[in-house]
Amino acid sequence: MDTTHYHAAIEQADTYKRYGKVLRVVGLMIESLGPVANIGEVCYIHASSTNRAPILSEVVGFNNEKLLLMPYGEVAEIGSGCLVESTGKALTVKIGRGLIGKVVDSLGSSLDQSLLPTGLSNHLTEIAPPNPMLRPRISEAIQVGVKAIDSMLTVGKGQRIGIFAGSGVGKSTLLGMIARNSNADIHVIALIGERGREVREFIEKDLGEEGLKKSIVVVATSDQPALMRIKGAYTATAISEYFRDLGYHVNLMMDSVTRVAMAQREVGLATGEPPTTKGYTPSVFAALPKLLERTGTNEHGAITAFYTVLVDGDDMNEPIADTVRGILDGHFVMDRKLAEQGQYPAINVLKSISRVMNQITGSEHQKIATGIRSLMATYEEHSELINIGAYKRGTDKEIDKAIAYHPKIQAFLRQDVFEYRTFVETIEMMKALLHGGTK
Repeated sequence: MDTTHYHAAIEQADTYKRYGKVLRVVGLMIESLGPVANIGEVCYIHASSTNRAPILSEVVGFNNEKLLLMPYGEVAEIGSGCLVESTGKALTVKIGRGLIGKVVDSLGSSLDQSLLPTGLSNHLTEIAPPNPMLRPRISEAIQVGVKAIDSMLTVGKGQRIGIFAGSGVGKSTLLGMIARNSNADIHVIALIGERGREVREFIEKDLGEEGLKKSIVVVATSDQPALMRIKGAYTATAISEYFRDLGYHVNLMMDSVTRVAMAQREVGLATGEPPTTKGYTPSVFAALPKLLERTGTNEHGAITAFYTVLVDGDDMNEPIADTVRGILDGHFVMDRKLAEQGQYPAINVLKSISRVMNQITGSEHQKIATGIRSLMATYEEHSELINIGAYKRGTDKEIDKAIAYHPKIQAFLRQDVFEYRTFVETIEMMKALLHGGTK
């Protein structure tokens, strides 16, 4: 047996452990003198209490010989002079088929305090997006199970969609519907910056027992450090990539990408970056494309991604919403006015778009969708006149037609939270609406 490579490994092995020491802690940031480490590497900070486990942290910057570290956990019991040990590696998490049906945290540990199954392998959480020349084109429509989306905003396998909405308009409920009704093989759901009480509520109420059976849920609640919220997004994406490379069709649902950006802003400000638009640092706008471009198609499989985007004060042009909309392959706008009128899901079809719909649907489907959209636009344009009774029927045939079809279209787009419709059923209902909607 050739043992040359074993001898080479032994000769190159460093048998010394090198430590740095904590100099100061300022807010989120821990500054240490040494050890030698690169940005992105994980370090252990040995707390002053001997019975306390070492605190995981990550190198996020440096200043001369001093390292700038951010912890994955709380900074309690860290004091001046605490030892800092470098692992020499970036963060890895355990991934495998055994995770299906589990709820894990940003580091891949089970949240219900049960042991993870055996047979999982270590994977880096941050890797480069696929080569654009190796990405197959999106050519196949998928069933989302929401009538308004399947009919008017058809999603393709491997498409990346943003769900834009203010707080309390029904984003999480819509994600639960997609997770239950979609025909994807596996769902990876990332709950980033959520309230603690909403986690079980989402899993038990919105996702349900059947939905959880083919899902992996990654949770980073709002009380956790900024780095844990960022890593939650990267861990969920890494899990999705693992199953995509096995040939599965994966649905990744992240709620919300805005909170990932806010966490990145915290890290950027703590490391001394200058604040720019609305206080967001340059690293936020560099990190978003790297994260969002990792999903989509590659030569093995496809990740269809749904990212929710919180829009402050329903302002669709705020910096994060504007940036994300420019990166993704379509956006669904959830309208507070529709939600207040009891229309659910409160998707404003006229303000929403699926950029690949024309590539993945037939000419008949496109023609009917365009016809319905045209009727909705005509009604919307003249809604003020119609609502105050200033419009007289018979004045304009198109407006008359839009008024006649309006209640039918609204009824078609409305869907109960637990109502299930296949893609074929939805298209047939859409055809019946336009060809026999006023009967």
